[in-house]
Amino acid sequence: MLNKIIKFSVKNKLVIGLFILALIGYGSYQFTKLPIDAVPDITDNQVQVITSAPSLGAPDVERLITFPIEQANSNIPGLHEIRSFSRFGLSLITIVFDDDVDIYWARQQVTERLKWAQEQIPKGLGSPELAPVTTGLGEIYQYVVRAKHGYETKYNATELRTIQDWIVRRQLIGVKGVADVSSFGGKLKQFEIAVDANKLKSFNITMNDVFTALEKNNGNTGGAYIEKKSTVLYIRSEGLIGNTEDINNIVVKNIANGTPLLISDVADVRIGSATRYGALSYNDEGEAAGGVVMMLKGGNSSEVIKNVKERIIQIEKTLPEGVDIEPFLDRTKMVNNAISTVSVNLMEGALIVIFILVLFLGNFRAGILVASVIPLSMLFAIIMMNMFGVSGNLMSLGALDFGLIVDGAVIIVEAVMHSLVHGKKLENVTRINQSIMDETVNKSASRMMNSAVFGQIIILVVYLPIFTLEGIEGKMFKPMAQTVVFALLGAFILSVTYIPMMSALFLSKTISHKKNFSDRMMDFFISGHLKYLKKIINFPKMVIGISISLLLFSFFVFSKMGGEFIPELPEGDFAVETRVLTGSNISTTLDACLKASHILKQKFPEVIKVVGKIGSGEIPTDPMPMEAADLMIILKDKSEWTSAKTWDELSEKMSEALKDVPGVTYSFQYPVAMRFNELMTGAKQDVVCKIFGENLDTLSKYSKLLGEVAGKINGAENIFVEPIDGLPQLIITYKRNLIAQFGLNIEDINKVVNTAFAGQSSGQVFEDEKRFDLVVRLAGENRKELEDVQNLLIPTANGMQIPLYQVADVSIKESINQIQRDDAKRRIIVGFNVHGRDVQSIVNDLQNKIDKDIKLPPGYYITYGGAFENLIAARKRLSLAVPVSLLLIFIFLYFAFGSIKQGLLIYSAIPLSAIGGILFLALRGMPFSISAGIGFIALFGVAVLNGIVLIAEFNRLKKDMQLAVSNEQNLPVVDCQLHIEDYKEIVLHGTKHRLRPILMTAFVASFGFLPMALSTGSGAEVQRPLATVVIGGLLIATFLTLFVLPVLYILFEKIGNKQVKIGNKKIITTICLLLIANCQFSFAQQTITLQAAIDTALKNNLMVKNEKLNAEYQKKLAAINADMPQTNLTGEYGQINSFYKDTKFGISQTISFPTVYSKQKSLQNENYKNSVLNIAVKEAELKKQVSDVFYLLVYSQQKQKLLLQNDSVYASFLEKANLRFAKGESNILEKTTAETQRGQIAIQLSQLKNDIELLQLQFQLLLNTTTVFMPSLEYPKVILTATPDITSVNNHPQLKVLQQQKNISLVNTQLEKSKLLPNLYLGYSNQSIQGMGADNVLYTKSDRFNSVQIGVGVPLFFGSQKAKINSSKTLEQISENNYQIGLQDLKTEYETAYRQYQTQLQTVKYFEETALQNANTITQAANQQFANGDINYLEWTLLINNAISIQSSYTDAVNELNQSIIQLNFITSK
Repeated sequence: MLNKIIKFSVKNKLVIGLFILALIGYGSYQFTKLPIDAVPDITDNQVQVITSAPSLGAPDVERLITFPIEQANSNIPGLHEIRSFSRFGLSLITIVFDDDVDIYWARQQVTERLKWAQEQIPKGLGSPELAPVTTGLGEIYQYVVRAKHGYETKYNATELRTIQDWIVRRQLIGVKGVADVSSFGGKLKQFEIAVDANKLKSFNITMNDVFTALEKNNGNTGGAYIEKKSTVLYIRSEGLIGNTEDINNIVVKNIANGTPLLISDVADVRIGSATRYGALSYNDEGEAAGGVVMMLKGGNSSEVIKNVKERIIQIEKTLPEGVDIEPFLDRTKMVNNAISTVSVNLMEGALIVIFILVLFLGNFRAGILVASVIPLSMLFAIIMMNMFGVSGNLMSLGALDFGLIVDGAVIIVEAVMHSLVHGKKLENVTRINQSIMDETVNKSASRMMNSAVFGQIIILVVYLPIFTLEGIEGKMFKPMAQTVVFALLGAFILSVTYIPMMSALFLSKTISHKKNFSDRMMDFFISGHLKYLKKIINFPKMVIGISISLLLFSFFVFSKMGGEFIPELPEGDFAVETRVLTGSNISTTLDACLKASHILKQKFPEVIKVVGKIGSGEIPTDPMPMEAADLMIILKDKSEWTSAKTWDELSEKMSEALKDVPGVTYSFQYPVAMRFNELMTGAKQDVVCKIFGENLDTLSKYSKLLGEVAGKINGAENIFVEPIDGLPQLIITYKRNLIAQFGLNIEDINKVVNTAFAGQSSGQVFEDEKRFDLVVRLAGENRKELEDVQNLLIPTANGMQIPLYQVADVSIKESINQIQRDDAKRRIIVGFNVHGRDVQSIVNDLQNKIDKDIKLPPGYYITYGGAFENLIAARKRLSLAVPVSLLLIFIFLYFAFGSIKQGLLIYSAIPLSAIGGILFLALRGMPFSISAGIGFIALFGVAVLNGIVLIAEFNRLKKDMQLAVSNEQNLPVVDCQLHIEDYKEIVLHGTKHRLRPILMTAFVASFGFLPMALSTGSGAEVQRPLATVVIGGLLIATFLTLFVLPVLYILFEKIGNKQVKIGNKKIITTICLLLIANCQFSFAQQTITLQAAIDTALKNNLMVKNEKLNAEYQKKLAAINADMPQTNLTGEYGQINSFYKDTKFGISQTISFPTVYSKQKSLQNENYKNSVLNIAVKEAELKKQVSDVFYLLVYSQQKQKLLLQNDSVYASFLEKANLRFAKGESNILEKTTAETQRGQIAIQLSQLKNDIELLQLQFQLLLNTTTVFMPSLEYPKVILTATPDITSVNNHPQLKVLQQQKNISLVNTQLEKSKLLPNLYLGYSNQSIQGMGADNVLYTKSDRFNSVQIGVGVPLFFGSQKAKINSSKTLEQISENNYQIGLQDLKTEYETAYRQYQTQLQTVKYFEETALQNANTITQAANQQFANGDINYLEWTLLINNAISIQSSYTDAVNELNQSIIQLNFITSK
């Protein structure tokens, strides 16, 4: 087929030319539409729920807000994980979904569940809201609103914030592609009623009186209208507050003499500001306001930024004089830097490829022709990128190697040039005509098409496993694979159409047989290569031995090589996480930011501006406390730097300079990378250690220990220990007995406290379109000290006012700062950034030190997140992707050559290429990263190309030689045997003929990556490992292939001809080792975790599979639209109407009323839903069964361990007893007792072994596997997934099935009722009526008459159907009863399990706190006293047995506790 395409292309040049012009035109248009970005968006698919609760501390926020929201959203389909953050006044919950879940569907599901959660949250504490639909790359434009120089005194922080909220933000929200704008900094304007407590007391009024007066004097109304003659007059009042004077004149009450008491008499009315949790600093000049523009998820960042900038220009015209909008983080800078790096690398790579092509082809036209494939294939790739939604960015365009793209064209053009210059038919010809040129191109291209096509297909195929990558690495590298595949696909199409056509048209028809520079260069290479090849093929053992030695050495180097996820990408600016002491106020943090900004501006000329984002913004998706800030250091272009040459050097110098600011810690990162880390892992650092546990004090203690250990690790910098405690709080502890005496209640007191200090809004004040809260609170001078809180007046029921200290203790205490949870489990983080080392080696060192220095209590454990977690996940997926790539390569090699032997020969290039890739990485000091892993995948595909070309040439020469021998000896070709010398001749001639394309392919493919390998531009950090692997691997593989492959070819041909000697078995063995060295499979370990066991069971268990098949069966049934009866076809022949024999044909159909079919459809859908719910039931039961058997195995292991320990004790005692008996120091009774004890233990061990084997069989049956697994865990107790709650019983799958049964019976009743509706009948007939008609016309049999029948089937006898309806209603009652029974049963089981859990928990605590310590004491004392002779053997035996009994009872108690927790988890669906 390909040969026909080539022939068509050569023959129909105009058609191909028109297609190429169309490609250029349409591709150029699509180029202008290509979305451009810096990197792919790797943020998780997540929904954030934000709840502001200004009056609650962290423990109350967790208990009252966070927990209900987590519980409500814990069972959404497609849920991946839930992270939560609770601190004073704020709850932020991040709900992460699988990547294939539609984000808007996910938000809808969360919104629906928030309605239930809202009911669980006490009224008035807060209302959960969803964060904007944006991502980690969504913060595309950040700006400050500040006063220009000379206007600083005119605009304060409050006025700047008002301008931001009501002028700037309002207009930016309307920009297409903008999800929201989060205001930051400044002070939120309020009309403040600053009440004087002394005046309230003197007038005997309360704050509630003031509050009520304001509410009742701030409103408009209307009175419809009145008619006056022919018109109407509408009536409305204007009672809204408009200014401070209106507020001052509001009457609170009338005093005894009738004089009105005004607001101005008891309070100071002024412009104030809301309690703020964030601020914004600009350089060292002071405060400013600003905003963060958030792009809608999936938007085109370049387009949105462009729209935002255009709108900013319009907004600036509407700003008051002296106010300026100044951007400080514009994603355009990062995008331009990254795209600039990619553009330069691609351009330089293209020039290098063109130079190599012209150099090796020796023909300028041929070089230009091959190089023209580059822009054409890129246009094709761009068309496909737009079609599949791939943006142009560092990753999608960064791995393009034009050497790979032109590879197929190189092979074809070189074959054409070789035929023109060295072809036998054209030896003495100096010029040819077009027809001969067409014929030559057709034959040459067709002859080499097999090698060219399969070479390109293999490169395409090796990229396919990258599409299996998931998570972060999938989002990062899939665009790369897609773009490469698109470009290669375009190049493949061009190779079979455009290249043959242009070769016939563009290449010179004047043939020169003189040698040019390229020929002389190749003669030099060929002579040198043949000189050494002739010697080397005589020493096959040495060649293979050296190759294997190099391979083993490279594997050794690889084992010592560190690992990292993805190298850090400089973004053009720094983001510095800045922290002061926990509990510091905004002013302290602001002062630290201003001092740091001053130092940076003074000492570093590279700094353009420094903006400090302190605390949280209006939309707190980044919930920083007030003692934390992000310093955004905006830098000049790197070419203008004078203080440093590299990013690391500059950050180190800045860190050193900032040490002049005492009590402040700084951590340097990049803005987008920091935001990515935070959104995906909940922390901003590169590596995050998470300690999970229940008690916050314990978590805090061990986090500090972990921080100290991490601080000792080389390369771990900016150690961050999450401050969950140490926050000073003013705690009010109520005295309930005194509250009762005064007739008060806590709710009223809380309201007074909240209003006095936090302030309560009593309405709003409108200024044109602007609106501001009207807030009542104590005057500022009355809310500064502890005494102000203690002396706060509380109104009583009898009109008295008493100070707060009479009914409460008011004191300052340290309390919880913040609480974070992952999947409803509390955790604390210790994070650090990596500098100067790879992530993997640092974490390995840290794990070793933790295992050595930190012993966590039971129930507490550590996980590692951030870059390390990403690295492990990516390595796991690459461990699957790489073998799949290798397998696909071998399959295509087999199809290309039809021989396993020759497929293995070419396959040898893969381990040879791995040598170069590993060694070059090591020489450049680069750790293994996912970029390098992708490089190896690409390398393996390219490495086999040279082998394909070489083996194809060897086969051609072998065939020619066999044909010559056949003609000479008059034998069939298949019977012609070649000798070893013949194969050496084939190898020498083949490498001589194909050395040019081999070197050309290797050089263009490797040197095409050279600019990437040497680039120092922005984003080159990701490209360098990939390019280094490909360049090193290809160069080494090409060199070794030119010597090793010929040797292997000769050996394989000898084996095929059965001329191999026994002594050569060692060589064969070494060859096999070489071929399989890169395909190592790691056998599954025999231990398994509980989660892994559950996952395996859910995947393999036949019961679950059956339920899924049943669901699929019901789904297919549900797809049936209508179950109609069969159609009736009738035919009649005979004397129907007269003497003549007529024919009649008819078709009829009876159908039920359409309602019946809709109800049938509904019933099938409900049955399908029921089958899906049954899957959940089976899965829940399976999880419980697996957990039961898993922990029974754990229990058996613990018992076995205990018995073995006891056996060793009695073994030692028996040895001593034998010795004492032999010396006559004891009698036979002591020796016999010891033997009896050991014998009993042996029997118990034997029984226990049988029990374990039976449990393992059950385990295998549940997992449906032949592998024998044993539990793998350090802590033998089950962790209770969540706080027990009887309401969670309602979420049990079995209850949902019973609920669904109710739905089915209800729909079934509706279906039976619909069958009372009439049936419909439709019919059509066609017949002949011969004879004289009523119209006196003679009709023959060719005349046909049509009729239509329409009928209705009325159910006159409906008694039977009525009975069916009544029976269906009975089923409804039965299903309702079944549901109630199921609910009662589950609640009973829950109560039973929960009480068993409490009982067993107390028992286990007793053993752990008392009994086990006593057992150890008994054992030590008994051994000591027996050794000293204070007790005899009988007493020793009794004491030891007692200690053993305690330990055994503890193990039994733990097992009982485990079973009760497993039952609880099952009932509550955890």
